Amino acid sequence: MTSKIGLALGSGGARGWAHIGVLRALAEIGIRPDVVCGTSMGAVVGAAYVSGALNALEDYANALTQMRVGRMLDVNLASGGLIEGKHIVRLLRDLGFKPTFSEVEVPFVAVATDMAQGREIWLRSGNLVEAVRASIGIPGIFSPVWVDGRWLLDGGMSNPVPVSACRAFGAEVIIAVNPNSRLYLPQRGNGVSETNSGYGIETVLSSAPVALQPILRKYLGGTGKPTRTNPGYMAVLSTAIDLMTDQILRSRLAGDPPNVMVDLDLHDMTFLDFTKTEKAISCGRDAMMAKASVLERLL
Repeated sequence: MTSKIGLALGSGGARGWAHIGVLRALAEIGIRPDVVCGTSMGAVVGAAYVSGALNALEDYANALTQMRVGRMLDVNLASGGLIEGKHIVRLLRDLGFKPTFSEVEVPFVAVATDMAQGREIWLRSGNLVEAVRASIGIPGIFSPVWVDGRWLLDGGMSNPVPVSACRAFGAEVIIAVNPNSRLYLPQRGNGVSETNSGYGIETVLSSAPVALQPILRKYLGGTGKPTRTNPGYMAVLSTAIDLMTDQILRSRLAGDPPNVMVDLDLHDMTFLDFTKTEKAISCGRDAMMAKASVLERLL
């Protein structure tokens, strides 16, 4: 009897491009998940996979430049975040994401967080793209999304790697992928760069109206020049989100571990380094292939 396989794809912003490599490796090994659950960027890649749009997403990701990323960002400070995300919604539809959950090839769950109640929400019916957009609602970056009478934020705030969702949907062998696993090793210091460049601030600024750019630059704290003064907005936010996610994940996995844990070493990428696609995908593929023998024994 064949075991039902669940794939839990974790949050991590741009590091989540690695999930594409993980799925490529699984295909090479000859394994097809029976259920896919994704949080934040894991929801983006997972939804592309179950929609049959993984090739289109990978092609788009590989062609990304800072300028193209900037064009996708619609800065709107009145939306509850820096970025409203309407352009991203259009992009996902254009890439071939299925309109609804009922049309996907494999059962899929996108994890978000209820802003009012502070608990995780499993989105598994209705509008698929809307669910993915809710799952990537990084606080301080993307605005929250109103879905079914509640404001939803990024799923990484409550369940960074959704092993529990896979198990709840009947998975017997669960493969979990954590793009953030090597961020806080002791020899790597405090995790905050001495510069404010590299956190995606120039990309955000380039998408804002010209008249707002000087104000945003002063507020966000990014000059692109080395400094030993206070870290800028993006540096603080990036580090805070990574630390929060790491602590939540340790707690969640201690009580509900997967059968196979795929830990990725992408410590030299920030969650906004969306143009480092090739590096992330390669890392994901190599890490998954390294677990091939373990999967063979389990299956």
